[in-house]
Amino acid sequence: MKILLVDDEERFVLFLSKRLAMRGIDTDYANSGEEAVAKVTDHHYDVAVLDVKMPGISGIALERKLRLLAPDMKTIFLTGHGSETDFKIGSAESAHYLSKPINIENLLEELKNVMGKSSE
Repeated sequence: MKILLVDDEERFVLFLSKRLAMRGIDTDYANSGEEAVAKVTDHHYDVAVLDVKMPGISGIALERKLRLLAPDMKTIFLTGHGSETDFKIGSAESAHYLSKPINIENLLEELKNVMGKSSE
């Protein structure tokens, strides 16, 4: 499984990327929507983990762009300020979301859910 983490908080994505790598999960990250679009154009990712509120392209708008580039890629939204209503704007397949501060175990469980794997 290859994950793309997208958040404008650079320290947060570096920390999260390291924590996932310690669990054997291949991760890459971007600090803006524009950078994420470039990475998805050049690489394959199974799941994008997107911050909802970012300067420039919001996570919801970014999800729509990424869906055009990589229709099979799954999405998990992360937010510290959003509500469930915010997520209904995204596509129905992308209705996975977690609140910040993130618990790594919850993220791992959600990654299993979006990939269709049962947790053990």
